[in-house]
Amino acid sequence: MGLLSWIVFLPLMTAVALVLFPGARWQRSRWIALIGTGIHLVLTGWMTYLFWMDFSTDLSVTSQSLTSKLYLVERTPWFSLMGVDYFVGVDGISVAMVVLTSLVIFTGVLASWELQNRVKEFFALLLVLVTGVFGVFVSFDLFLFFVFYEVAVLPMYLLIGIWGTGKKEYSAMKLTLMLMVGSAFILVGILAIYHQATLGTFDLLRLGEVNFPKEFQYWVYPLLFLGFGVLGALFPFHTWSPDGHASAPTAVSMLHAGVLMKLGGYGILRVAIYLLPQGAIDWAPLFLILATVNIVYGAFGAIRQKDLKYFTAYSSVSHCGFVLFGLVTLNLIGLKGAVLQMFSHGVMTALFFALIGMVYGRTHTRMIPEMGGLGASLPWFAVAFYIGGLASLGLPGLSGFVAESHVFMGGFFGNSWHSPVTMRILTILATTSIVVTAVYVLRGLGAVFQGPLTHIEFEDLPHATWAEKLSTGILIATLIVVGVMPFALIDLIEGPLKPFIERLIYAVAS
Repeated sequence: MGLLSWIVFLPLMTAVALVLFPGARWQRSRWIALIGTGIHLVLTGWMTYLFWMDFSTDLSVTSQSLTSKLYLVERTPWFSLMGVDYFVGVDGISVAMVVLTSLVIFTGVLASWELQNRVKEFFALLLVLVTGVFGVFVSFDLFLFFVFYEVAVLPMYLLIGIWGTGKKEYSAMKLTLMLMVGSAFILVGILAIYHQATLGTFDLLRLGEVNFPKEFQYWVYPLLFLGFGVLGALFPFHTWSPDGHASAPTAVSMLHAGVLMKLGGYGILRVAIYLLPQGAIDWAPLFLILATVNIVYGAFGAIRQKDLKYFTAYSSVSHCGFVLFGLVTLNLIGLKGAVLQMFSHGVMTALFFALIGMVYGRTHTRMIPEMGGLGASLPWFAVAFYIGGLASLGLPGLSGFVAESHVFMGGFFGNSWHSPVTMRILTILATTSIVVTAVYVLRGLGAVFQGPLTHIEFEDLPHATWAEKLSTGILIATLIVVGVMPFALIDLIEGPLKPFIERLIYAVAS
């Protein structure tokens, strides 16, 4: 096994260790999960270092950024008759997503430190889910990509249905059914590409060399976009997301919003736009409109919420709209903004759901009107909430500003294959969400943490534990580092995005 295989399968090995450990009590189980994810975080750091060293060497040789070169490649025949290989590797986009996932799963284990109900099974399923996520981000064989995609989606049903709260059975079933419909669309699209290419392989890079007919791209691209878009909370297929967020336990909400929903945007970029650029251009006007609706609808929906989880869930729908909007601009600035937003929103929303779970564990309520004045009794959580909120509304110096500014610039300046007037109108409509976001974030957090205490029993609530401070502190530090030094992340993703632009230009020219 190479380094990438260890990164993909170490969570699965940790899950197996949890299941096989004889008579493991809940305290021991959480330490096994923490050690496993901690080692994984170290391996991810080592992978990033090795990638950066090779990346810097290549940049010193050439005057331009990298294009489609893969690193740490592992390739082994799997189903040779069908042309399926175990083919994994990373470029800058993959590295950013793997780092995001490793951070969220490690902090998610810490945020679930007080869980005592079937702890072994909970962490085992959580680690199986994250195995699928890592597999998706490093797979360059479409069949392998789809297998890992399904592994990432299916454990959500049990995690929400068993450990969730509220309407957990309804939410788990709704989420699973809608995501399965999306998966069916994806599978049809992948098989259509496989048969149309007539290469006898699912190799993403080789399929990228095929110039698919325009008519074929026209009907296959929307299948892939809608299939991945369901997981990316594309309007009007987003309705599973708020219910799923509200019913999921803390670590599952963190992974769900922070990482799992990013598989949708990643799939659109890596598979749909890369393989079918002409289809992306043809369908861009419709999906630009839907992405704009996502942004504005989610922001206004968040204003009306009284439950903190629904409040954050609708905010997440709005911010996922920025990912979709950046992707559909189909220019380098917009695509960079989309990837930056995937990373930024992943960290930010993981922080929000971690904090909501921690506050709920003390107050036993998520209803905003029932809270008030908690800043005095829970100062750490108040500061952390406000930092996350300021990142959400795009304050300069935090990661949200870097991501959203790229998306808006990509939309406003557009491309020759878009109508400039339409692009600018939709971009201006999307930017109105900044004001709406500022309203609901500041009003919501003010209602929870400022003013006099609404309940006397909230006066002496337990302060943040070491595990809670460590998990939220890591996420806060990431938001600040990316906001202050965005060039490190931008340098990673800019080069690998250039082949996408080249294919779009070639599609227009032909």
